[in-house]
Amino acid sequence: MLNRLGRTCLSQGSLLSRYASHSGMKALRCRHARALNVRSIHSSAMLRQEIEKGPKKSFLSDRLGRVVRFSIFTSGVLVSSIGISLVAFFLYDATTYKNSELPDYIEVPQLALTPEIGGPENLPILRDNLDAYDSETKEKLSYRPRLVVLGSGWASVGVLKALAPGEYDVTVVSPQNYFLFTPLLPSAATGTLELKSLMASIRKLVNTVSGHYLEAKAEKVEFAEKLVKVSQFNAQTGEKRNFYVPYDKLVIAVGSTANTHGVEGLENCSRLKTAEDAIALRRKIKDNLEIACLPTTTDEERRNILSFVVCGGGPTGVEFAAEVFDLMNEDLPKIYPRILRQQVSVHIIQSRSNILNTYDETISEYAMQRFKKDDIDVLTNSRVHKILPDRVIFTQKNKETGENELKELPFGLCLWSTGVAQNPLAKQVVQDLSTFQRNRRAIETDSHLRVLGAPSGEVYAIGDCATVRTDLAEHAVEFVRQFIVNKHLHPTRSNIITDDDIKHLSISYDEIQDLARELVRRHPQTREFLYNVEEILPKYDATSCGALNMNQITELLKDVESKATSMPATAQRAHQQGKYIGKKLTKVSRSSDTTRVNETPQLIADESVYKAFKYVHLGSLAYIGNSAVFDIPGYSFVGGLIAMYLWRGIYFAQTVSLRTRVLLFMDWLKRGFFGRDILTV
Repeated sequence: MLNRLGRTCLSQGSLLSRYASHSGMKALRCRHARALNVRSIHSSAMLRQEIEKGPKKSFLSDRLGRVVRFSIFTSGVLVSSIGISLVAFFLYDATTYKNSELPDYIEVPQLALTPEIGGPENLPILRDNLDAYDSETKEKLSYRPRLVVLGSGWASVGVLKALAPGEYDVTVVSPQNYFLFTPLLPSAATGTLELKSLMASIRKLVNTVSGHYLEAKAEKVEFAEKLVKVSQFNAQTGEKRNFYVPYDKLVIAVGSTANTHGVEGLENCSRLKTAEDAIALRRKIKDNLEIACLPTTTDEERRNILSFVVCGGGPTGVEFAAEVFDLMNEDLPKIYPRILRQQVSVHIIQSRSNILNTYDETISEYAMQRFKKDDIDVLTNSRVHKILPDRVIFTQKNKETGENELKELPFGLCLWSTGVAQNPLAKQVVQDLSTFQRNRRAIETDSHLRVLGAPSGEVYAIGDCATVRTDLAEHAVEFVRQFIVNKHLHPTRSNIITDDDIKHLSISYDEIQDLARELVRRHPQTREFLYNVEEILPKYDATSCGALNMNQITELLKDVESKATSMPATAQRAHQQGKYIGKKLTKVSRSSDTTRVNETPQLIADESVYKAFKYVHLGSLAYIGNSAVFDIPGYSFVGGLIAMYLWRGIYFAQTVSLRTRVLLFMDWLKRGFFGRDILTV
């Protein structure tokens, strides 16, 4: 339209020019033509601006109106949703307040009130529980086989969650009436999480299979009488009482204790395995910070009090060091004098050449570099000799001279986190079955997790207290033959080396170190004992000839086998074994029911209904201070905040109940808004 209007004006100008030329008015023609041209161009521009401005202004106004209307609608929906949710919550909350009626009569088994006396020590035998008739389901289950589970950790919870209800009369015996989510204990010890967010009631878990719970400690298993001796300490009377719990099938899942490695002064250290340990650590951190603020504390004393030392570079020790650093770096300057931040120091004493040595090498290096960046002092190749009330005495290998130098490190808090040792009950079981048990660190089982030496199909051992027999020494000849073939011969020529040839071989120290590395690759559980094998070889070299014969190598492998466990002492392994036992016992019970003849159950072997246990390593992960590392089979992943949130997400999904997930989410939210809380009563 604008172009047409412009052409019309120009054509009018041309006609006027011709008319003026015809009448002899040339000057007038030029002025009029220029005036018309200017006017037409101006009119075109004005028209163009009107056309462009009009719709644009209308579009902006319309869009702004839509945004305003959408905002009002969204706000209304949000406010209404919150209001409805609050009303719904209070209505639900009102229904939870009920007046329970006290029944006039409650039926209880007579043997629960007056138990019979018997067993090797003439103690009460718990044939019936007080709650055996509390429900119709429990009353029916009292006629089913008795399944007794010792412990309330990852392995026991795995059994309870995998066991089908209605198959066994289940009784759980444990001195702790809660399940503790141990991987997040370092976060609870430093105030990132509340301890109750990591705890789930064992009674609630037991109720899912209509079972019974006894808060007591298992002390001994009487295999011949199929009884478990348990003890319960009465805090009011100060009296310790013992009784027996009978079983048809027994699952030993009592866990482990901390390994002392023969170090003196461990009473001056803190531990981190139980809820009580986490509470004590939080209180110790708070007390040290408050003492450091007092005017009577000297500058040197303040530095010593604010020195945090971790003995052990495994996942627990590394995560605790990272959590302490985060607490001191992010939360301490907000509520304590700023000078305290400059005097805080965190140290890790590690006997190996790197921390997280069971992880991939790239992960260990990343963790080392991360801690170096955060000024966390990592002392590698260091061994603790003694722990005094205020300092650690240790030796560290000098990188230049290779000699061990004696050093000391003052501390205000020292955490001991260096491996696991045998639980007292597990030690008692190994002693009672010493004819069949060879391992000095755990209860040995077969591939179906049945305790070696116990009546077949009746007693199982799972979790940190148990290990599957590896028979390293019995296969020593095969190991040596395969090593020689791989190193010197073609695999097709392995048959030219006979057993008699191998028995007369002598292998040098260097070759034994190569053999040890191959064994560590095939059996990772031997890493701790074969990592520095060159240091222990002279012990087996009686003639000091610099080589070992086959008998001496077999003796070495026997010692390694007696100390090593076949699988890592992790929550992942314990939970997998628990699920395996729960599913297998369910299938065994159902198979037994289908083979009853004249109401007499037939013995069903585990092998006939279920395959052997196979551990599947899903990977390892660790928190290293606002970042995390993941050691997944065939792949390693390290990262910053994104990895940290992924680390949280994995543990969030692994919790055992909706309650703990909600509490974990609220704790992480609270940390973001208000910071960590180390207040203790």
